[in-house]
Amino acid sequence: MAIVVPDTSPRGLELPGEGDSYDFGLGAGFYIDATTAPWSLGYRMYSYVTQELPAEVAASFPVDPDRVGIFGHSMGGHGALTIALKNPRQFKSVSAFAPIASTMNCPWGQKALTGYLGADRTRWREYDAAALIEDRGWTGPPIVVDQGTNDQFLASQLKPELLEDACERAGVSLDIRRREGYDHSYYFIASFIEHHLRLHAGNL
Repeated sequence: MAIVVPDTSPRGLELPGEGDSYDFGLGAGFYIDATTAPWSLGYRMYSYVTQELPAEVAASFPVDPDRVGIFGHSMGGHGALTIALKNPRQFKSVSAFAPIASTMNCPWGQKALTGYLGADRTRWREYDAAALIEDRGWTGPPIVVDQGTNDQFLASQLKPELLEDACERAGVSLDIRRREGYDHSYYFIASFIEHHLRLHAGNL
């Protein structure tokens, strides 16, 4: 198994205001293709993960491009879910740690979607996991989500219940594993990463 870990945003663009906050701009590309200036000049993490990076990996390493899964944490969990839901033939397995379940319905997501895409909320649905489940469904292996019950962002930002509701309505198989006592930190991921690697290995 090869594990490829992309960055969370472009680097070195030096756009105005890029480093002003932790939840937008540098380090927080949200795996979106931005359409508003100045972010559209380089903030195209969706295309990077779905096109440029896979081509580079396939050209550089002896991997099987037909057996690819995707996973991530928090903002990266949102990215993993939305990318897989829009590209089920490319990403045949998906899981997430404490993902942002509905970017349209939390402060982090609303800030990012407004900044990168503008105020037209109809365009936001393409980058909202719960909305994509409603619009497109998912016929691959069950979606797996690990979520710590002591996560400080659980109620205000992550809202896994919105993903649960969307999957239930759409008939999509979702396995949410609520981990008692775990928060949003490195130790949560370190404790359960093996489960995700074995899950993807089995699915692929």
